[in-house]
Amino acid sequence: MQPFAVLVLLPIVIGIAAECLFRDAQRASLAAAILASLEVYWSLATLDPGGEWNGLATFLVSPLAIAFSLATVLTCFGFREGRRRHRRRHA
Repeated sequence: MQPFAVLVLLPIVIGIAAECLFRDAQRASLAAAILASLEVYWSLATLDPGGEWNGLATFLVSPLAIAFSLATVLTCFGFREGRRRHRRRHA
């Protein structure tokens, strides 16, 4: 359950929080990517005090967390913006 929480649930929460905080897709995406990477590193350091996982493991696993957080930001941004219909002006 811990890997699922670290690699899926927490990045989704980070993505939602970043979108709510910044309300801009570009800034929220950058914040979510950085925070998701830091979250994975912190979780591996905290949950594995014996040192079986190292920095290389974090580097190899963090793209999954980054992908979930970015997908969440873009999904939330798309739902908030909605579809805009452009009116055609008749000449």
